[in-house]
Parts: sequence; structure tokens; C-alpha cells
Amino acid sequence: MRLFKFSKQISIVETHCDASLLTISALEERKTMMELQLSELIAIISCAFFAGAAIYINLVEHPARMECGTALAAAVFPSSYRRAAVIQASLAIISFISSVFAWYGSSNIGWLIGTLILLSVIPFTFIVVMPINKKLLNPNLDKTSSETRRLLVSWGRLHAVRSILSVVSLLIFSSLVLNY
Repeated sequence: MRLFKFSKQISIVETHCDASLLTISALEERKTMMELQLSELIAIISCAFFAGAAIYINLVEHPARMECGTALAAAVFPSSYRRAAVIQASLAIISFISSVFAWYGSSNIGWLIGTLILLSVIPFTFIVVMPINKKLLNPNLDKTSSETRRLLVSWGRLHAVRSILSVVSLLIFSSLVLNY
């Protein structure tokens, strides 16, 4: 009888240890899932802010500048550009980092595709838009010329590409979360 009681106590201790390990494992899994969801949330929010800012520039700010005349539009462009560049670069970096974490944590290639589409605005900006930016940022630019107006109109069209790419990225990220 004594042997049976001892083996029963060992069995209870083993069961308690297994339950503790299961609890720890469940907690670690839950923590990992929460970290994944947080990275997905940050990726979506930062991408949404990026897309929202880009769309705002295309639909509100740049057209309003242009309505005020070429001279005024060219005069305020440098200050607007400087501020927007800081905000949009920060949001792109945040979205990139968090979506890479989401991709790594979920093994879903969609996160990588979405972030690569969003990041594609960077080489597009440097290769296609930057030459126009440099001309518009030139302090010797004749702000009243038809060439300046042409540059501003062209800049608006090219910026729309950035808006479209960021919206595509946002749609990809959103579909990944909605399809869980």
C-alpha cells in the first residue's frame, strides 16, 4: 500500500509538471501570436498613414497649390516637400520593419510582397521624381515660367504613382489580416 501511495504522489507531481510546461508553452505561444498581431497592426497603420498622406498630397495639397498660381505653388513647394519627405520616409521605414516581422512570424509571403511594393516608391522617387524635385528646389528657378508650371504638373502626376503603390500595399496588408 505504501508503494502505491508513493507512486501516486510521483504521478501527481509529474502531471503537475506537465501542466506547468503546457501552461508555459501556451503562454509563449500566445506571446508570439500577440507580437505577430502587433507587427501586422503597425505595418497596416503605418502603410495606411503613408497612403493617406500621399493621397492627401495628390487630391488636396498639390491641386490647392496649383490653383494659387505657378509662382506661389513653386514658392511653397520646397517647404512642403521637406516636411512630407520626413513623414513619408519614417512611415515607409516603420511599415517595412513591422511587415518584415509579420512575414517572418507568419511565413506568409504576402507581407513581403506588400512591403516590397511600398518600398518600390523609394527607387521610383530617386530615379523618376528626384530630377523634377531638384529642378523645383533650385533657388534660381524662375517661379513664373511655363517650364515651372510644366514641372509642377508633371510632379503631381508622378506623385500619384506613389499614392497608387501605397494603396496597393495597404490592400495587400488588409487582405492578409481579413483572410485569417
